[in-house]
Amino acid sequence: MASTLAEKIIAAHVGRDVKPGEIVVTSIDAAALQDGTGPLALQQLEELGMVQAHITNKTVLFIDHAAPSPRKELSNAHMSLREFAAKTGVVLSEINEGVCHQRLVEAFVSPGDILIGADSHTCTSGALAAFSTGMGSTDVGIGIATGKTWLKVPETLLVEISGEFPRGVYAKDLILYLIGEIGADGATYMALEFTGSGASSMSMSERFTLANMAVEAGAKTGLFASDEKTRSWLEAHGRGEDYREIAADKDAAYARRVSIDSSSLEPMISAPHTVDNTRVISEVRGTKLNQVFIGTCTNGRIEDLRIAAEILKGRQRHPGTRLIVTPASRTVYIQAASEGLLEIFAAAGALVTGPGCGACVGVHGGILGDGEVCLATQNRNFQGRMGNAEAFIYLGSPATAAASAITGEITDPREFLK
Repeated sequence: MASTLAEKIIAAHVGRDVKPGEIVVTSIDAAALQDGTGPLALQQLEELGMVQAHITNKTVLFIDHAAPSPRKELSNAHMSLREFAAKTGVVLSEINEGVCHQRLVEAFVSPGDILIGADSHTCTSGALAAFSTGMGSTDVGIGIATGKTWLKVPETLLVEISGEFPRGVYAKDLILYLIGEIGADGATYMALEFTGSGASSMSMSERFTLANMAVEAGAKTGLFASDEKTRSWLEAHGRGEDYREIAADKDAAYARRVSIDSSSLEPMISAPHTVDNTRVISEVRGTKLNQVFIGTCTNGRIEDLRIAAEILKGRQRHPGTRLIVTPASRTVYIQAASEGLLEIFAAAGALVTGPGCGACVGVHGGILGDGEVCLATQNRNFQGRMGNAEAFIYLGSPATAAASAITGEITDPREFLK
């Protein structure tokens, strides 16, 4: 039976062919909780008398959303994660280690894996050809305790990408364009499978950006076939032995196909208050900004910071616009420091924070005031996302964010990349 990438991964775990719509119980290879959703999962396991972990070396508890803790209530939540890790021997990713999704692809997830996480952007790891999906806290808690979970096998929407990005256009622009085209519910409970010459030519960083935002179109996961770039990524992170080749069958059946020519794209912006409220940058150019935020699990990798630093080098942020830069992990932070990028950001007037989710989730470190406007490289611009329902969030690429921080208004990055 010809299978899509999602079907092939699930079938390998249940030991037989599967078809879309089928409910299966499957083993898992990895599980993740973070400090926002994790305490509830652990509370449920306490009540069920199931304080245990089936896969200790790939069950990871992340302290990243409020790291370090800004309030005693969150400090107590962090204590519960530390205590569970000590009791069960699972991995604890402490403050300053970085955002869960970045850490998972750096150190824990491999091609062909099934990963469940109590965070919607768990789908990021799909760029490594792993079926990675977000679930509710209780479902993930039970998965941690038993090593199994249930899934409905998703239909697959094939995204065929051709062409190369023009200068000033990036993977973030492509995924915003796609979400704008199909809508925030355009791929509900489907797998997005990215393919084509354009997908093959993308770096792993670009692939992570696309997979990360698959859920913003309602998708269950976002997937790329594994290839030599996947192998190189794993080797660079000391995990070359984890590589395996996995791809969809050529005659697999897809529920829908969408084609995108990357060479025809322009810089894109997602305007408040939904991700699918997308605009070509010329439509919102000149919008005044109080804050610019560069970082997150979507665009806080070293490649993103290099792009931003290229534009910011030798320039200053606008005096009326705050600039916050947050590397996605400690590994990224150290590399950015060794390359001199952090010095460039600081010289430009940015606040460079420690690794973590930072301003994205609105817990601390960048909460907006009433009526303030922010351009961020994160994945969501919902009302209240950055801590204030009276504020406005626009989404864009690291290049767009850097250019806009200089001018104090939404700016086409191509003006700085001529």
